[in-house]
Amino acid sequence: MLRRLYNWTLSLAATRHAERALFAISFAESSFFPIPPDVLMIPMVIAKPLSWVRIAFICTLASILGAIGGYLIGMFLFEAVGQPILAFYGKEHSFEQIAEWYNTWGGWGVLFAAITPFPYKVLTIFSGATGLNFGIFLLVSVIGRAFRFFLIAFLLNRYGVPIRDFIEKYLGILFTVFVVLLFGGFYLVKYVF
Repeated sequence: MLRRLYNWTLSLAATRHAERALFAISFAESSFFPIPPDVLMIPMVIAKPLSWVRIAFICTLASILGAIGGYLIGMFLFEAVGQPILAFYGKEHSFEQIAEWYNTWGGWGVLFAAITPFPYKVLTIFSGATGLNFGIFLLVSVIGRAFRFFLIAFLLNRYGVPIRDFIEKYLGILFTVFVVLLFGGFYLVKYVF
């Protein structure tokens, strides 16, 4: 089923409604849809390399709006659904402890998820559920999503089809390594030096 959904998403790149489809998928992926917008964005940029900035902007804007939707889902539906389940198991205090930690360090988690292939929607919803500062959430979401989508679109525009295979195969790993090195650098500066 997931493969059919992936193929359907990919087929949208060839339609005249590709930009609208990219907007919808980018929005939905940030809050509930399982297929990343890269699947649609990559063939769009390959087909129209001069439109790479427009395509990356559409993807970024829709993803940020979808992230806000995910935040609102976490904010408003967690109490109705999640809290009673935690109370049933006697774990409501565990959530409060995790939420306190997350609200201190969660901005880094959102940035990590916004850049890497980690399911971004998980942290958009969790951010709303824990009450992560919305300004921090929005700032790191904009930075992370813009970085990811503009970099991919730029690379596709610059190097064309040969880079597509590399992106599909290795970019997730490279983004993850980049974020780990970034966190490691901040950790070293704060605690070692």
